[in-house]
Amino acid sequence: MGTLEFNRLVVTLSRNLKPYAVNLTKDSDDAKDLIQETVYRALVNKEKYADGTNLKAWLFTIMRNIFINNYRRKAKKNTIIDNTENLFYLNSGSQTVSNGSESSFVMQNAISAIDKLSDEYRVPFMMHYEGYKYQEIAKDLNLPLGTVKSRIFFARKELKKELDVYKHLGG
Repeated sequence: MGTLEFNRLVVTLSRNLKPYAVNLTKDSDDAKDLIQETVYRALVNKEKYADGTNLKAWLFTIMRNIFINNYRRKAKKNTIIDNTENLFYLNSGSQTVSNGSESSFVMQNAISAIDKLSDEYRVPFMMHYEGYKYQEIAKDLNLPLGTVKSRIFFARKELKKELDVYKHLGG
């Protein structure tokens, strides 16, 4: 196969690469770049193509290899290796000691907020907190499943509103 015929065939078959490229990259612009790189590499490496073999499959293989190499390159670039000695508090690995009084105070306020809930919300909420499934709570309280779910939802919503001052502690 002559160079001109090979080039024409590669360009023609490159149209078939787009769906595969989009599937790999999940982005239209990256897919176009991948196709362009594939066609370029195929044209530059024409001598590596064996006449009589499936050119389309060869192009797909080139594309897949380019994608895998780029993915590995990005993954390697994003890997951070810390070779420093433990000279910094951040790297010391030592345990931090927390002050239990703050968490104790938060817990007391949470219990107080739960106690403020009406029985219709507090009872299903506490049962769910203790590990009961929605279905079990509905059966024990003789309520429809949807009612149990909504009461637990509203209890959570009320507690969230009541304990909103502690949102900065959660991270």
